[in-house]
Amino acid sequence: MNVDTISDFLAEQRDQAPEELQPLVLEFETLWERKLWHQLTNALLEFFNHPGSAPQRLQFYKVFILKFADKINQLKLVDLALKAATQCRDNQERLSFLESVVKKVDNEDSQDAYVFATIAVARVKLDLGDLDGARKDLDTAERILDNFDSVESVVHAAFYDTNANYFQAKSDSGSYYKNALLYLACIDVKSLSVEEQRQRAYNLAIAALVSSSIYNFGELLLHPILDALTIDDRHKWLHQLLFAFNRGDLAAYDLLASHISSDPLLAQHTRQLRQKIYLAALTEAVFRRPPHDRAMSFSTIANETKVHPDEIEHLIMKALSLDLLRGTIDQVDEVAHINWVQPKVLDMKQIENMRQRLQEWDSSVDKLGNWIEGVGQDVWA
Repeated sequence: MNVDTISDFLAEQRDQAPEELQPLVLEFETLWERKLWHQLTNALLEFFNHPGSAPQRLQFYKVFILKFADKINQLKLVDLALKAATQCRDNQERLSFLESVVKKVDNEDSQDAYVFATIAVARVKLDLGDLDGARKDLDTAERILDNFDSVESVVHAAFYDTNANYFQAKSDSGSYYKNALLYLACIDVKSLSVEEQRQRAYNLAIAALVSSSIYNFGELLLHPILDALTIDDRHKWLHQLLFAFNRGDLAAYDLLASHISSDPLLAQHTRQLRQKIYLAALTEAVFRRPPHDRAMSFSTIANETKVHPDEIEHLIMKALSLDLLRGTIDQVDEVAHINWVQPKVLDMKQIENMRQRLQEWDSSVDKLGNWIEGVGQDVWA
């Protein structure tokens, strides 16, 4: 395409652009003629980021950007391509377009861009229901990412987000939870819309509750994304339910249990949820005790967890196998000797309990000191 043709194309696009974007399109020709590729790339990104440019993005990419694609930052080239891809007619056209982008940036010195584009292809395959194809692309991207010393956070964010979507489609709640949190660690949560924050918080909360491998919600409970569940009354119960699990609060769980049927996934895991809250109640009962007083009879555990006495031994064995507790079981005397409990995030009530334990410890140390001083007067003398 010669200079005159480029000028004609830009003139045509300028006339079609919203009035506020027309000066920017006019600037494209000057930057292109002067071969100021960095400035031109940034100007194009500004144009593509404006909602009013949507109808023109695909045409701009195919007719204009591809003419100097090899001269600009390849990661930004892929970013422009992804924004252009939103204007494809359907996912099949989008897939073909993005696969051409992958081939375009598949060079030794632009592997970060190659990974970024490959992840985008995997995302479209997920939308098309091709889970095996998406997994293959994600595995390819992961192998390359593992060899990078450093890479732009936008690439890692795209990988973790798409990987989370894959595991959600596979109903693998534990892996979804891990990757969704890693995605949030790569971005500024405030950049998400309020509705997207709420949806992600909801999905994370459900995944944490139904997963058979997650028994400690600390990382989620401390994350600001969880505040999105408190914005309106519809989802406050889920926020409260997570904290009830964290402190093993059976009374609060029973009060909130009526909401469980409102979510199909939670409703399918009612029995598992009940076992998880029993385990949480057990670990909380152990946690509340000082380290020297963690020999608990089965009857004590039954009273605190509301589990039938015949099931106490199985409950303790389950907690030991999950490494929530460490210790031994005396089956003859029906006593559990616990020497370690998994750390957890503490709410204000739990912190108050810990404060009381520290005060008791301080008092016992003080009494011991007084006793030693009393019985050892002759020695001190």
